[in-house]
Amino acid sequence: MSVVVRRGSVKDVRFLRDMLHHAYYWKERKPDAGPGPVQLYVKAWGREGDTAVIAVVDGFPVGAAWYRLFPAGHPGYGFVDEHTPELAVAVVPGARGRGVGSALLQTLLERARDAGFGALSLSVDLYNAAAIALYERHGFAPVEERDDSLTMVVSLG
Repeated sequence: MSVVVRRGSVKDVRFLRDMLHHAYYWKERKPDAGPGPVQLYVKAWGREGDTAVIAVVDGFPVGAAWYRLFPAGHPGYGFVDEHTPELAVAVVPGARGRGVGSALLQTLLERARDAGFGALSLSVDLYNAAAIALYERHGFAPVEERDDSLTMVVSLG
């Protein structure tokens, strides 16, 4: 499978929104938890610091990775501080285990370094061993465990 990773844009917001369900399914499955901050990962996309990449296979988008900065008053699930963008990654089920996630992560980590960020953070389902292993292969380390999620950070310096 040949994966092409391209820069994301405002035109990809609908796809990013769809990918949120794959990235944060474990947060959305609790009926009493409310909507939480999931929508904050794409709401008003295009503000300063918003960066996305889209994985394409045979002309169709199959995954996305993006990061954005959050203020302390409205943090995401993997919030560390106001200077560390939070990363979200999602791959459609049929394309998982084929290197799409790695291609997305590698490209987005390079973009974050080029933009001058010192680190990226993320939140992952504590029981998603495959995702945690992927993030660890790309240099992420656990920094906090809370309820059903693990916050991880990668240093870009």
